[in-house]
Amino acid sequence: MRFDTLIIGGGLTGLVAGISLQKAGRSTAIVSTGQNTLHFFSGSFASLKEAPQPMAELFAEAGIGLHYSPGVRLMPMGTFREAELSLDDVSIFSTSPFARRVLVISFPGYHEFFHPFLVEGLEKQGIYCRVHMLDLPELSRLKPATGEMRSLQLARTLDTAWNKLVQEIRLVLKDEDTVILPQVFGLNDPSVPGRIRQGIPAQVVFVGTFPPSIPGIRTQILLKRRFEVLGGTYLMGDQVMEAHVHDGVVHSVVTRNLDNHYLEADHFVLASGSFFSKGLMSNPMRVYEPVFGLDVAAAEDRNDWYNPEFAADQPYMGFGVLTDSSLHPMVDGRPLKNLFAAGSVLGATRPELGTGAGLAVNSAFAVADAILQSDTSIR
Repeated sequence: MRFDTLIIGGGLTGLVAGISLQKAGRSTAIVSTGQNTLHFFSGSFASLKEAPQPMAELFAEAGIGLHYSPGVRLMPMGTFREAELSLDDVSIFSTSPFARRVLVISFPGYHEFFHPFLVEGLEKQGIYCRVHMLDLPELSRLKPATGEMRSLQLARTLDTAWNKLVQEIRLVLKDEDTVILPQVFGLNDPSVPGRIRQGIPAQVVFVGTFPPSIPGIRTQILLKRRFEVLGGTYLMGDQVMEAHVHDGVVHSVVTRNLDNHYLEADHFVLASGSFFSKGLMSNPMRVYEPVFGLDVAAAEDRNDWYNPEFAADQPYMGFGVLTDSSLHPMVDGRPLKNLFAAGSVLGATRPELGTGAGLAVNSAFAVADAILQSDTSIR
């Protein structure tokens, strides 16, 4: 199979680049192993200020609402973190004491929302909290023999039972000015969080849960749907195993599922992520990129890869493939002419592109623009 561009990695970076290229009429395929960092997405775009126009248009066309409100967002442990550009269902506050009295809602048997820690953190700041375990009949069938339920189970059910949830909360709400809910709404219907806010006569705040992230999965679903509507090919559950490179040009790749059927393209984009998604790997001797054998910026001494303090910034998170000024990654100091690298596989090697989700989006647009500005095929 042959495409104009083949993207390795189906997360935020790969999807933004793929949609941009498909909108421009370029035949594009994405190879995705499945789970990616969107499944851990907090809902805020680190290092991005107001959404640049291409991003605002792309997300709006995919049905993803964004808002820009510099301030802080509430974390699952009752602490706060700076945030600016975020999904619509992420509340941003100008100051951390955002309420006087809070009603915290959770569900019996649901242990992926740490409401005791949340309450402890808020009460330290002088915010009164009351917890109510809401036992909707629709949720009883979700509990297996262990009596526990998972965020994905909960989200699928609450997409259709949200109105009953609103009615129950209205009945138990007393003098609280704010209601806090776990962020398990709008998996398949992005309008649900907004409807819940409209139906409850108090400020409604959605707080993150243990992964997977429901807002992150929803974002992936909507971006993937938009990519495919535009005619893109999304190869889910596959993995690029090796690449065929000659004279500094990538000619094709081989995937696990397609075996001997090579995927050929004029341009290739490496958006495979960092260590979590195995875009970068390591052994006791070195850190390496497994598909192309690219040059990687990493500390030589293994003891310098990590900080023994668990909560500290970890040096290995800054490791990434080395690129030239056009985001062409290199092998033995020489760039591969038709390969581009984008997203967290870059680590901290391109600080001007930002960090986190900001790096994912900025580098995706930069790579798509570079490909579209190419007058002719490398071949």
